[in-house]
Amino acid sequence: MKDETKLVVAGRSPEDNFGIVNAPVYHASTVLYSTLDELQQRHKERSEGKQVVTYGRMGTPTTWSLENAVAEIEGGYRCQIFPSGLAACAHAIQAFVGAGDHVLVTDSVYGPTRAYCDNVLKRFGVETTYYDPLIGSGISELIKSNTKVVFVESPGSQTFEMQDIPAIADAAHKAGAVVIMDNTWASPLYYKPFEHGVDVSVQAGTKYIVGHSDVMMGTITATKEHWPAIQACANLAGQTAGPDDVYLAQRGLRTLSVRLKQHMENGLKVAEWLKGRPEVHSVLHPAMEHHPGHDLWKRDFLGASGLFSIQLKALERPALAAFMDNLELFGMGYSWGGYESLIIYADPSSYRTATKWDNTNPLIRLHIGLESPDDLIADLEAGFKRMNAIK
Repeated sequence: MKDETKLVVAGRSPEDNFGIVNAPVYHASTVLYSTLDELQQRHKERSEGKQVVTYGRMGTPTTWSLENAVAEIEGGYRCQIFPSGLAACAHAIQAFVGAGDHVLVTDSVYGPTRAYCDNVLKRFGVETTYYDPLIGSGISELIKSNTKVVFVESPGSQTFEMQDIPAIADAAHKAGAVVIMDNTWASPLYYKPFEHGVDVSVQAGTKYIVGHSDVMMGTITATKEHWPAIQACANLAGQTAGPDDVYLAQRGLRTLSVRLKQHMENGLKVAEWLKGRPEVHSVLHPAMEHHPGHDLWKRDFLGASGLFSIQLKALERPALAAFMDNLELFGMGYSWGGYESLIIYADPSSYRTATKWDNTNPLIRLHIGLESPDDLIADLEAGFKRMNAIK
C-alpha cells in the first residue's frame, strides 16, 4: 500500500470495536481478571511483547491504534507513545546510556534536547559532545570507546543544515553506537529513517501528527533489535500519554498526507517570494536548489514541510520589532506543525558550541500554515513596509 493509504487504514481494527471506525477512547487504570490463570497468562503475554491489556499505563486499544500506525508508516518494528516530544527525545537517549557513557549530538539539535543533555545527562555522569552537523563520515574521529549514542536531526532545528545520515550511521554502527534521529520536520511521510541506517526515530507528534496545535505528544519508533530497551525505559519511568490526547493524535494522523502536501506547497511559494525580497539575506529551506544541503534533501527525502528560516539583512531591533509585532496572520509563538502560520526570532549564536553561528543577519523561523499563501505574502509584505519605515 502507498503511504497515503496506510495513513487511513494502519492501526485500525473496527472488527474489534463493534465496527467503530476510530478506536474508542479507553479511560483505564485498573483492569480486572476473572481468574488467577487469566491474570498470569496475560502478564506472561505482556512480557513476551504482545499487546494485551494488563494495566492502563501499559497500553490500551486506544494507544495501540496510534502506535501501530506510526510504526507502520515510519517503517519501524514498534512504537511507544510519550506525553511530549521532549519526553520522547530524552527517553530515547536514556534507554541506551548509563554513568560513564558518552553521546554525540548534532550542534543544530532541538534546544530542549540540548538542555536535557547539558543538565540531566551531565548530572548522571553521561558526557555529551556536540558536533558539526555537516561532519558526515568524519564523525568517526569523535567516537570514543564509550560512545553509546549518536543523535542526529536533519534538517537542523532553526538553522536547517542537512546531515548525511547514512554516512553518520555507518560510522556509528562500526563503533557499536546506536543512531537516534529526531524526524519531526519531515514526519514519517517524507523521511524513512530506517531505510537510511537509523536505529531509533523520535518525533514531536505535537507537530504534524496532531496538526491542530492542541495536543502534546511524542513518539519513539525503533527497530526490532532496539525496541526492548525503549519499551523497558518507558515502562520503568512510568511514561504514558492520556487517552484523549492519544485519540486526537490518531485522528490527526489520518489527514497527515493532505495537510503536509499543502504545507509544503504553501511553504515553497512563500519561501520563493522571500528569496526575492531586498530585505532578506538568505532563505534556509533545504528543498530549494540554492540551499547547500539540497542534494542531500533530494537524495534522501520524499518531500518537505512548512517549516524553514530566513536571515534578514542586518538591522536594528526597532525595525525588527516593527516587522514582527503587527503581523495579522503569523502568530508569534513556539512550536509549529498546526494549521496556522507562526513566526519567531532566534539567535543560534547564543547556544552553538561546536560550530560558530554569525547572527549579524537576524534569523527568523517561519511555519507556513494552511492559509492562502497569497494572504501570507501580503501580511509579510506589510511587515516589510513597517520595517523600512523605521529604517
